[in-house]
Amino acid sequence: MTTKKLLLIDGNSIAFKAFYALINSLEKFKNNSGLHTSAIYGFNRMLDKVLEDEKPTDVLVAFDAGKTTFRTKLFPEYKGNRAKTPTELSEQFPFIRELVKDRGIKSYELPNYEADDIIGTLAKKAEAHGDYQVVILTGDRDLTQLTSDKTTVQVSKTGTTALEKYTPQYVEEKLGVKPSQIVDIKGLMGDNSDHYPGVEKVGKITAKKLIQQFGSIEDVYQNIDNISGKKLKEHLLNDRDKAERAKVLATIKRDAPVEVALDDLAYQGDDLDQLTNFYEQMGFKSFLSKLGVNKTATAELTSVKYQKLTTANLTELAQFKDEISFYLEMDDDNYHTANLVGFAIGHGDQWFVTNEMALLTSKPVVDILSSSKIQKNVFDAKRTYVGLHRVGIELVNVDFDMLLVSYLLNTTNNSNDVGTVAKLHGFDNIKTDEEVYGKGAKKSIKPETPEFLSHIVHKAKAIDQLHNEMFEELDKHNQTKLYRDIEIKIAFVLAKMEITGIKVNPQTLEQMGSKFKERLAEIEQTIFQEAGETFNIGSPKQLGHILFEKMHLPILKKTKTGYSTSVDVLEKLAPDAPIVQNVLNYRQISKLQSTYIDGLLKVIHPDDSKVHTRYLQTLTQTGRLSSVDPNLQNIPIRSEEGRLIRQAFVPSHNGWQIWSSDYSQIELRVLASITGDANMQEAFREGEDIHATTARRIFGLASNDEVTPELRRQAKAVNFGIVYGISDYGLANNTGISRKQAHQFIKRYFEEYPGVKKYTEDIVDFAKDHGYVETIAHRRRYLPDIHSRNFNLRSFAERTAMNTPIQGSAADIIKIAMINMMTALKPLKTRMLLQVHDELIFEVPEDELETVKKLIPQVMDSAVKLAIPLKVESHWGKTWYDAK
Repeated sequence: MTTKKLLLIDGNSIAFKAFYALINSLEKFKNNSGLHTSAIYGFNRMLDKVLEDEKPTDVLVAFDAGKTTFRTKLFPEYKGNRAKTPTELSEQFPFIRELVKDRGIKSYELPNYEADDIIGTLAKKAEAHGDYQVVILTGDRDLTQLTSDKTTVQVSKTGTTALEKYTPQYVEEKLGVKPSQIVDIKGLMGDNSDHYPGVEKVGKITAKKLIQQFGSIEDVYQNIDNISGKKLKEHLLNDRDKAERAKVLATIKRDAPVEVALDDLAYQGDDLDQLTNFYEQMGFKSFLSKLGVNKTATAELTSVKYQKLTTANLTELAQFKDEISFYLEMDDDNYHTANLVGFAIGHGDQWFVTNEMALLTSKPVVDILSSSKIQKNVFDAKRTYVGLHRVGIELVNVDFDMLLVSYLLNTTNNSNDVGTVAKLHGFDNIKTDEEVYGKGAKKSIKPETPEFLSHIVHKAKAIDQLHNEMFEELDKHNQTKLYRDIEIKIAFVLAKMEITGIKVNPQTLEQMGSKFKERLAEIEQTIFQEAGETFNIGSPKQLGHILFEKMHLPILKKTKTGYSTSVDVLEKLAPDAPIVQNVLNYRQISKLQSTYIDGLLKVIHPDDSKVHTRYLQTLTQTGRLSSVDPNLQNIPIRSEEGRLIRQAFVPSHNGWQIWSSDYSQIELRVLASITGDANMQEAFREGEDIHATTARRIFGLASNDEVTPELRRQAKAVNFGIVYGISDYGLANNTGISRKQAHQFIKRYFEEYPGVKKYTEDIVDFAKDHGYVETIAHRRRYLPDIHSRNFNLRSFAERTAMNTPIQGSAADIIKIAMINMMTALKPLKTRMLLQVHDELIFEVPEDELETVKKLIPQVMDSAVKLAIPLKVESHWGKTWYDAK
C-alpha cells in the first residue's frame, strides 16, 4: 500500500514557463533593487498550487547543471539552435534556488546530465521501492515517457498554474502510443526544439503509424521489407544511424549516478523567517499575506466586514466626508441597456452593500456621488458615469479609475473584470466574475444571494486598497500627468458623447437595404450564369469547386479544408475572371446589408431614434479608441455603396447640420516632428503635397509637377508604410512593383529623409534597452518579443516599436483636442457626437455655423504644439455623407 507521495519538479522548464507566461508584465515584476522577479513569482505560484493539490511527503526540484551533457558529447549540435537565455530570466535562477530552499524543499543538479535524467532516475527508484506514488511537474512534454501506474506527469500549460495530467491511459488517448513508445516516435522524426534530426521526410504522422504498426524503431528495421512506399523505405535505410541516435538522445536516463537518496527528500515545509525575508526582498505582498505577515490588502480582502445598506442605516453614509470607493454592478457589459443590480460603497473598514436599487437614488447616496468635495474611486469611470446617468445621478470628482490606471501601467492589463485586474496587481484571493457567476453568465446573477453581496463589496474594497499602490506605480512610470490630464478627462467626454448618441433615419436604411437586396439578386444571377449552375456563393467549398475544378482558374493557395477563396486570393484572380469580381462585389454588398443596414436597424433606440455606441478606451495597444455596439468607426469609405450608409446619419434637430473636422495627415506630421527630419519638415512648412514631394525625391524629378498619379500613389505607400517598418516584400505587394524596385524605393527614401532612418534605428535600440516605447504623452507599450529568438516575432516587435510612438501620439493629440473641445462648446448648442480615428463629428445649429467654422479648427489645431503645425479640414452638410 502506498504511504508516501514523491513530487519531482523540473526546475528549469517551470522557471522558463513562468517567465514567458508573465512576459507582458516583465517590467511590472521588479523589486526595489531592479531585479526582475516574474519567473520567481510564477514559479512560486506553481509551487503553491502543486503543494496544496498533491500534499506530497517528499519533494525534489531538479535543475540542469549546464549545457554540456552526455547528449552533447554524442551529438554536439544537441539544443544548439537555442538562443542565449534572456538576462532578465538568468538573473532570477539563483533566487529561485533560494526560494526552493526557504520552502523546505531539496534541490539537486548533476554534472553531465539534465534535470530530466535526475527525475527519471529518482522516479524509477521510488517505483521500485513500492511505497511511493510519484508526481512529476514539468513544462516539457518529453517527460511524459515516464508515466506509469505509479507515476503521473503534470505538464504546465498556459499561465502559471494550469496543468495537464498525463497517465498511461491519457498518453495513449492523446498521442496514440504507449509512454515507452514516445522515444521511438522521437527517434524517427527527430526533434526541432532540441535540434537533432531523425529520418528524412518522416514527420509525426508517419512516425506514429510506423510505431503503432511495428512497436519500436528496432522492430521497424527488423520489418523493413514489409514497409510500403519505396521512398519511405529508402529514407529509413539511409538514416538508420540518425534514428537510433535520436532515440538515445530522446530517452531519459533512469540510471544516472544520482547521489541523493529517497530518504533525503522529506518535505520540511516553509522556513517562515527565511521565507518572510525572501518575500520582502522580492516585494511579494500577496505571498506575504498568505504567511499572515504585514497584514496586506489581500489578507483584508478575504474577510471584509460590511453591512447591508437599508433605509434604516442610510444615515450612516454621512460619515464619508472626504473619500469613498464605489462599485456599481450590472448584468451585462453594455451599460447603456444592462440592468443595474447592486452597488457597494465605503472606505477603509466601513462598507455598505445592497441589491435594493431604489436606494441608489436615495438622498444620502446621491449627495455622496454628486458631491464635488468627496473624492471617488471606481472601476471604469465611463461605465459608472453612464450607469448612474440613467437613473438621474451625475458622478463627479472621480480621482482613481482602477481600470484606466491598470491599462496605462501595462496596456495588456485591461480586463473589464475587477477580480482579474486585481489579481494582476497582487490580490490573489479575490474572485473573478466568471468564478462567481459562471462563464459568460452575467445574466444569471442572483442579486439576493449573500455571495453576490460579498462579491461586489470585495470589488469595491479592492479598488479602495489598490488606490495608493497603483498611483505610486503610475508616478514611477512618469504617467500621472497622462492619466490626470488626458485619460480620466477623456473618459467623461466619451461618456457624454455616448449618452448624446447620433440620430439615424431608419427609413433611409430600409430603402438602402431594399436596393442592396435587389443588387444582390442581380449579381447572384450573373454569377450563376457565368458558373453554368446554381450554388451557395457563401460556401468556400462550393465556390472553390466552381472556380478551381469546373472553371480551372489558377490555384493560388490551399487550406486544410480545401481551396482558399479569401479576399487576397480573389483580388489576384479578378482581373482575368469576371465571375471572381462579381463574387467580390456580392460579398461586399452582402456584408454592408448584414453588418450595417440590418445591424444598425437593430440598435436604433426606440425612445430617441439614436444609436449610442460604446467607446473602448482600454482596448488598443496604441491608445486609439475603438467603437462597439455598434462600431461606428468602421463604416466603409472606400466604396460608394459603403459611403452611402452615412446618409442615414442626420442631426437630431431640423435645420441643423452634421459637421466633420479631421486632421490632415496627422501621423506624417507627427513623424516629421518626432524625427526632426529637415527635408520632411520643410515640405510641410512650405505647404507642399508630401506624397508628391516624396515621389519627386525618390524618382529624382525636377519638380512636383512632373509627378504622375501613379508615382504619387507609390510614394504614398512608402510614406505610410515606412513608419510601420514595411519591408521590400510588403511594399512590393502593396504597390504592384517588383521586390527589387521596392528595395530601391526604401533605400532612396532613407537617403532623402535621413532623420526618419535615424529615428527607426534609435527607437528600436531604445525598445531593446528598455523593453517598451512611449508616445509624446508618455503612454507606454511593452514589447516582450523585442529580443525573441523567433525572427518573425522579433521583426514584428521592431516594426511595432517604430509605429507606436507615431500612431499613439496621434491618438494622444485627438484626445487632448476632444477634452479642450468639450470645454469650448459649453456656451453653445453645438454638440460633439462621434470620434472616428482622426475625425470628429458634430451637430451644429444654423445660427452657430459661422462660430464653429473658426472655433473647431482652432481648438483642434492648438491641441499640441509640434515642430510641424497641425492642419484641420472641415466639411458640413445635411447628413454625415454630405459632410465629406
